[in-house]
Amino acid sequence: MSATTDRPLLRIVPFRAPTARLALKTVSTSRGPLDGAWWPRSRDLTQELSALADVLDPLSGRITRIAVNPTYWPAVPSRVPVNGHMVRVGWFTTDLDPHKILLLSHTTGSWNLLVIPPETSAPAADRLMTAASDNSLPPTTASTLMAAEHALHGSSMTDLDQDSEETCAAGDDTSFYRAAVARPCRLTTAK
Repeated sequence: MSATTDRPLLRIVPFRAPTARLALKTVSTSRGPLDGAWWPRSRDLTQELSALADVLDPLSGRITRIAVNPTYWPAVPSRVPVNGHMVRVGWFTTDLDPHKILLLSHTTGSWNLLVIPPETSAPAADRLMTAASDNSLPPTTASTLMAAEHALHGSSMTDLDQDSEETCAAGDDTSFYRAAVARPCRLTTAK
């Protein structure tokens, strides 16, 4: 005896871990200039934005737009696929910190993330992700954290803005990040 069915056979699909390396602040009532950090694996913005938005889309409601500063990206796509829909990507050279990305959603408003360059070493990326997602640190900008990391650990991650002539001295990681956040300046390590 045999039976016929018009239903397709079920397939077992292996679990796919999220591909975005991401650290987010815990939910708080006051939002600062950064909500966390993102460490892309490459400078292929189409692929990297899709992976990032795929993770944030279910957490925050549908991602509707993404804004980047093109300073460190070789090509900026106009749209990227995210969980079955297309999301517009815009770029701003003056209004957006070159070390930050902005993702907009109808439900949460926005995600402001520090962008850690893909070529950054794992220890430096870990420190930056921890600092950007630490609720106990005062609000800070993405460029301030990048400058603090560069000054404290001598990482040559990217060209950093060196507009200010004022300098600060470095102590341990936590106090140094606190000092850098409290008084943004051109940072140098203590001798």
